[in-house]
Amino acid sequence: MQAVKTKNTGPELAVRRMLHALGYRFRLHCKTLPGCPDIVIPGRRKIIFVNGCFWHSHGCRKGYAPKSRFDYWEPKLKANRERDAAKSEQLTALGWGVLSVWQCEIENKEALKSKLVDFVVDGIQ
Repeated sequence: MQAVKTKNTGPELAVRRMLHALGYRFRLHCKTLPGCPDIVIPGRRKIIFVNGCFWHSHGCRKGYAPKSRFDYWEPKLKANRERDAAKSEQLTALGWGVLSVWQCEIENKEALKSKLVDFVVDGIQ
């Protein structure tokens, strides 16, 4: 697990490229905000987390816990889900709009582009 990256992952780079191509400028991994968000658009008070389906238990085909060593993986993945929810609540209480983009959503570029524009412009979550 030491080789698993937490910053500058493939899905995160894809979302950043798309946002940049759409003309949005952003900050990365802001340590002063709860949860150290992946992408911060300060002028619009928007935050985007780019989550791996496995590590954050999305529920898609990539997001299920392994069947072996379930007693190890289940508490670990559950803690990730609870921490994600707590950080999102904290950010919302501070007046930030929060969006989670999942690894599996990167495959459909048009749908992802629409989701990002709707969130950044209109605030739809």
